[in-house]
Amino acid sequence: MAPALQGPAWEAIPGGLQLRNDLEQSLAYWWPRIFGYYLLQLGPLSADLDSSKCAVQHQFSIFPQHGASLQGEYTQLPLKSASVDAVAMHLLLEFEQDPYRLLREVDRVLVSGGYLIISGINPFSCAYMGKLFPKYQQQWPWTGSFFMPARVRDWLGLLGYQLVHDERLCYHSFMPEWDFPALLRQWQYRWLPGTGAVYLLVARKLEAPLTPVANRQRKRVRGWQPAPTAGYSGRMKRE
Repeated sequence: MAPALQGPAWEAIPGGLQLRNDLEQSLAYWWPRIFGYYLLQLGPLSADLDSSKCAVQHQFSIFPQHGASLQGEYTQLPLKSASVDAVAMHLLLEFEQDPYRLLREVDRVLVSGGYLIISGINPFSCAYMGKLFPKYQQQWPWTGSFFMPARVRDWLGLLGYQLVHDERLCYHSFMPEWDFPALLRQWQYRWLPGTGAVYLLVARKLEAPLTPVANRQRKRVRGWQPAPTAGYSGRMKRE
């Protein structure tokens, strides 16, 4: 499988600095609530976000390009199963040929009770407009496949995750010629909050019981049998 297409740095994305700031502000609430030993940041954009408030001490990144803590493919992570406590992946899912396979691989390395943080392009927003113009169809992020947040939530549910946060951010089209005025973005945020250009999902991997609970079977005593009414139900001795 070909490696995922990578987007530019935050600074090179129209509205990217605003998007990064929005993500960092939203995640500032969650970082102190995530505990463990290892935080995995998938993709260069994830590694470039400020996670200094995260309670997880060891933080590292994985992506195919240079500059990562570990170079590797997203669908074949060079990690042991159940070895990381949290995974963050930003603007990555829509550029994978098999996004569900990527989620399964992330699920493999995530411990039970661990956190999964995902952000992606919301197709129900003005960010989708770039796919309608040939000028932008070969540019980032319109080279990727946009998934409805509800579909990503369904994938997480199939993998056994509990959604704990769902938010829309950054009311921007990512097209310089179509940058809306700040007043219009504020109106959109207030009256159409679900049309943010980016969705942010925080999910937690549910814990499975360590040992199955066996079905309790009632022991039958010889000479006795269950009766619908109270009282002795054995054989009556004739006088």
